[in-house]
Amino acid sequence: MKRIVLSILVDNTAGVLSRVAGLFSRRGYNIDSLTVGETEDPAISRMTVLAHGDDMILEQIRKQLNKLEDVRELVELYSEESVTRELILVKVASSEKDRQSIISIADIFRAKIVDVAVDSLMIELTGNQSKIDAFINLLEQYTIKELVRTGITGLARGSGDIADYID
Repeated sequence: MKRIVLSILVDNTAGVLSRVAGLFSRRGYNIDSLTVGETEDPAISRMTVLAHGDDMILEQIRKQLNKLEDVRELVELYSEESVTRELILVKVASSEKDRQSIISIADIFRAKIVDVAVDSLMIELTGNQSKIDAFINLLEQYTIKELVRTGITGLARGSGDIADYID
């Protein structure tokens, strides 16, 4: 199975998220990660979709997305030609004896402690998926009380911008 990261510029209209997600569900394809946000042009939103499948499935995903009326442009984000990031918030149980070692792990990853309670720490980390996964693996020796990931988002490297894609 291969994975694909797609950056999709869409009209910022009601129902566009439903139409894109519906395309995946109708065909039995899974979305591994989905982020959506308005761009510098309020009429356009950018969706970043992470999916996986064999070559045939991934090609069908590309073709079907390009057929949607709301889709202005679809760009595949290749790892060597783009910058992708994800945000994680994780709440870790911390006793007095564990607190400093948890903070040390956070420091190694350049994470931020964003909340401190008597028996827990909340940590924020931004990075690529492998960095996030490595951070979680190190924290698993402690009790992870809650964890949330934003999903992947990214842009192609270089000087191009949204104007290159929009008529």
